[in-house]
Amino acid sequence: MGNKRVCVIGAGFGGLALAIRLQSAGIPTTVVEARDKPGGRAYVWEREGFTFDAGPTVITDPASLRELWSLSGHDMADDVELLKVSPFYRLNWPDGVTFDYSNDEASLNAEIAKVNAADVAGYQEFLAYSEGVYRDGYQRFGAVPFLDFKSMLKAAPTLIQHQAWRSVYSMVSRFIEDEKLREAFSFHTLLVGGNPMTASAIYALIHKLEKDGGVWWARGGTNRLVAGMVRHFERLGGTVRLGEAVTRVHTIGNRATEVETACGWRESFDAVASNADLMHTYRDLLRGTRRGAHYARKLARKRFSPSLFVVHFGLEGTWPGIPHHTILFGPRYEGLLADIYQHGVLPADFSIYLHHPTVTDPGLAPPGRSTFYALIPVAHMGKLAIDWEQMGPVLEKRVLDEVGRRLIPDIHDRIVTKFHYAPRDFALDLNAHLGSAFSLEPILTQSAWFRAHNRDDEIGNFYLVGAGTHPGAGIPGVVASAKATAGLMIGDLAG
Repeated sequence: MGNKRVCVIGAGFGGLALAIRLQSAGIPTTVVEARDKPGGRAYVWEREGFTFDAGPTVITDPASLRELWSLSGHDMADDVELLKVSPFYRLNWPDGVTFDYSNDEASLNAEIAKVNAADVAGYQEFLAYSEGVYRDGYQRFGAVPFLDFKSMLKAAPTLIQHQAWRSVYSMVSRFIEDEKLREAFSFHTLLVGGNPMTASAIYALIHKLEKDGGVWWARGGTNRLVAGMVRHFERLGGTVRLGEAVTRVHTIGNRATEVETACGWRESFDAVASNADLMHTYRDLLRGTRRGAHYARKLARKRFSPSLFVVHFGLEGTWPGIPHHTILFGPRYEGLLADIYQHGVLPADFSIYLHHPTVTDPGLAPPGRSTFYALIPVAHMGKLAIDWEQMGPVLEKRVLDEVGRRLIPDIHDRIVTKFHYAPRDFALDLNAHLGSAFSLEPILTQSAWFRAHNRDDEIGNFYLVGAGTHPGAGIPGVVASAKATAGLMIGDLAG
């Protein structure tokens, strides 16, 4: 490819995966990251001996990650140690019912039977459906760019066959009658920003993805997976510039020509890819261009995923009985989701995703202590207009009170250190539009061709990677987006 050079804006999972693919293909690549550490949403803090990962905490489809190393004949295990997580999640309801979710068929059937024996057969039907959408949706189209409507028409038979217009919850309910089990097999879309009541049934593929590939944890934290990706990228000859916020992508006509940062660095490139927030990319980085202004207006009319409120805390003591991931369901499911996704209110009740990594990886805390975070989805700032400076400490206490009531009665006495991360922080730290934690909401009319394209429609050498483009959020999604985008870039640069 001669002396052609590429810039990737943003060192999130998508940006790093794309950069590794380009560098593996012999294309000199520079990654420019605004923050002091790589990772994007997978940031990390170290406080009083505790390691607190910002997320994501669930690593699935490890084969898609290993492929990033195998492209150049390397082994991911040289840089990253993955540890099995089992059960994947423990689900807990206010009436005391628990459900250990795993990929061991006998154990999973026993857990289902414990809640409702009649649903064991229905689960097998749901599994067959999940296998079908995984095969026809994720494996066939997950890493294939949708650049024109013809590509969408090719996928139409698959979408019709699997009734993609139905919601995940609706499809689960077709096979499973118990309400708790319906929640157990539909909550996964929340992990990629989707409302189980409205996200396309195609997202039921996540169950098969986890069943086949398992759920994993990187020793040392998700940050160590990020560090391993950076190490591998630099081993291949790539360059990472940290602490440099890109302020402008310069264009001439329909070509991106230069990238400029706040510190005055400015350099020419043959192609540019953005792993930054979609709205920030078009409204700010491409400001002054007709394309930037036009697409920013279009994005403003789209539906963005909710935000998150996360309480990180380090405790005195250890809890071998609390698994790595726990979902503490609240008293409502559909009503709570409506409050978050539609009404834009801060409900009195909530469901909590509790992350307890030290049960798998004790080194994330000092001896005899434990690292946790408790996460609740909240409406983004376009729907929920509250002062997070004021509300943050109040909500933090409410979340910790609920964890204490359900699991750790003396939680407040055991806290060594704590802090929270709110929608305002997503907006300030990550330039996330409206403080959204997952970019565009994953609904059918914002998927595939209807999502932001992996290559811009007008600026021919400007590309997108990450949660906002096809196929969407989550580690497997953004890594697949990198595969789709890299294929386009390598082909275009060779032409």
